[in-house]
Amino acid sequence: MSAHTAYAPAPPDSAVLPRGLTRPGAASRRLLRLHVASRRLPIALALLAGCAAILRIALDSHWITQTGAGAVQIPLALETAAAAIIATTLHSPIGEGERASGKWLPYLRLASTISLTSVAAGVLAVAAAGVHLPGGNEAIVRNLAGLTGIGLLAANAFGGQLAWTGPTAYGVIAQYALTAAWTTPWIWPARPADDLGAALYAALTFSAGILVATTRGARETARS
Repeated sequence: MSAHTAYAPAPPDSAVLPRGLTRPGAASRRLLRLHVASRRLPIALALLAGCAAILRIALDSHWITQTGAGAVQIPLALETAAAAIIATTLHSPIGEGERASGKWLPYLRLASTISLTSVAAGVLAVAAAGVHLPGGNEAIVRNLAGLTGIGLLAANAFGGQLAWTGPTAYGVIAQYALTAAWTTPWIWPARPADDLGAALYAALTFSAGILVATTRGARETARS
């Protein structure tokens, strides 16, 4: 080994980057693809579409009654499932390594959570198009947003893999509230679709969940 080779300067960063990452915007696109893959977003979208399909079948088959508690129990169960799906995407298999290296991580969390919630509300509304759904689209958006907020808060409290427990537990309580005719706006699925207090509580819960999910993400647990 000559003195020249021993003290040769290190190659520039572009020389050691993976092929294709030297192009403008390539690193950002790769980061986005990795985030989508790690959060299993394609699977989540497929499951949300499945919830919408079940809702349509229930409406066409007249499983959903027009009045009483039964009018919203099946839609509420599907809204609960959709919220649980969205909340569990907050879990990352990479864990602390991702937190330490990803300065764009909060923005990616915000974008993916908002996007999935919007898609879920959209596909459920499309599934109910042309058929009478008690409460209409207003109830779908209100219930889904509030339940998703609960799921995001549960992800931070219990870990992303257990985020589904939050909306599931609330959904069970809400199902009972429907049959017991509770009136508290904190149990917003039991309130009419045009109830302002219920809408405000659901919006507050969703906002809190989005804030925590964006800034803190899911809790890291030993199971994770």
